[in-house]
This record gives sequence, C-alpha cells and structure tokens, in this order.
Amino acid sequence: MPIQYLHTMLRVTDPDATVKFFNLLGLEQVRRYDSEQGRFSLIFLAAPGQKDVAEVELTYNWPAEDGGSEDYDGGRNFGHLAYRVDNIYELCQTLMDAGVTINRPPRDGHMAFVRTPDNISVELLQAGDNLPVQEPWASMENIGEW
Repeated sequence: MPIQYLHTMLRVTDPDATVKFFNLLGLEQVRRYDSEQGRFSLIFLAAPGQKDVAEVELTYNWPAEDGGSEDYDGGRNFGHLAYRVDNIYELCQTLMDAGVTINRPPRDGHMAFVRTPDNISVELLQAGDNLPVQEPWASMENIGEW
C-alpha cells in the first residue's frame, strides 16, 4: 500500500478559540476524544467531504492539577497549513470581520496568510485563476510574521 496522508497535529492552548478559527475557514469537527486518565483532548477537523482524507488534529493537554500549563511558542517553526478556497477575498473579509488579523493580505488575488490563536501560520490559496486585483486588498501592508 502506498503512503497515505492522515492528519496534521497542532498543539493548542485554547481548543474552543482554535475550533472557532477553523470553523471560520470552513472546517468542521468530525470527531473528538477526551481522555480523563491522560488529561488531554483530541479534536479532529476536516473540510466538508474530506473526513479521513485531510484532517487537522488539535491536541489540547489539560492544565496540570496544580493549575500550571505548558506554553507553545514558535508556531512559525512548524511551517504552515494550506487550504485552497473558492473566493480568497470573501474568506479574508469574513476572517477580518471576526477579528482575525490578515498577516499577508491577498494583494495578488491568489495568496494570503493568517494565524491561528496559537500562532500557527495558515496559507490560503485561491482556487483556479487569480482573482482580479482589488482594493482594499491591493493596498494592505503585511502585519507581523506569516
């Protein structure tokens, strides 16, 4: 059997905020596993119709019983996730309206970058041909790292 892609795992500190972020991108929760004994939750997300094809696994390690928690920084070291989208301008507007920073705006009608609540970089690519260049996107500057 040839190799088969299963999922990409991301460690998260706020599963509710991260699920909400991915819901804005159009992904849906397809299953969840909570382990009392192991003190962790696994939440699997996929684009509609792509369950078991290309999933994102969110791993949430519950806070220690003494209240301490782990910090996950350096999300950019992970690289990025990438999604093809039907209309990059509409999706970026939806994300902005929800308070998400567009780190690399789709000035070219083709590519944008945003970050999850845990600072993981997500690349958005326009399906098919680039959309015509338009404002306000054409004049927007990059914000932070992407």
